Amino acid sequence: MGFENKIKFALWAYPQTMKDVEQHYKGDNCRSQSEFIEKAVKFYIGYLDAERHVNYLSPMITETVAATIKGTEQHITRILFKVAVELGKLSHMLAASHEVDSETLCQLHAMCVSEVRKINGIIDYEDAVKFQKE
Repeated sequence: MGFENKIKFALWAYPQTMKDVEQHYKGDNCRSQSEFIEKAVKFYIGYLDAERHVNYLSPMITETVAATIKGTEQHITRILFKVAVELGKLSHMLAASHEVDSETLCQLHAMCVSEVRKINGIIDYEDAVKFQKE
């Protein structure tokens, strides 16, 4: 953009503002105070546009993350339901084939709660087999 495309207009500013412009325009590699003021105006316009985009994008990002979490939650819930059904089938098969008294069942429950806490919920069939053989 050449000088011939610029327009001249009156600028009303406080003396301190003009003093700040005079002190800073050379430090910003501007050839004139007018160039510094023009850069400042463009910077501020960019700031306003960015703020408008953030206000637009932020809810969209939030909605997208919430939808992703909701989908993951539904997927995990379906998987947990299937696991619970399989565990229920196994429990009923074992109960039908073995006679276990209530005291033994109570001890087994306490042992399993303790074990699951200790292993942080990561159940390993091979470890259970080793335990039962001991």
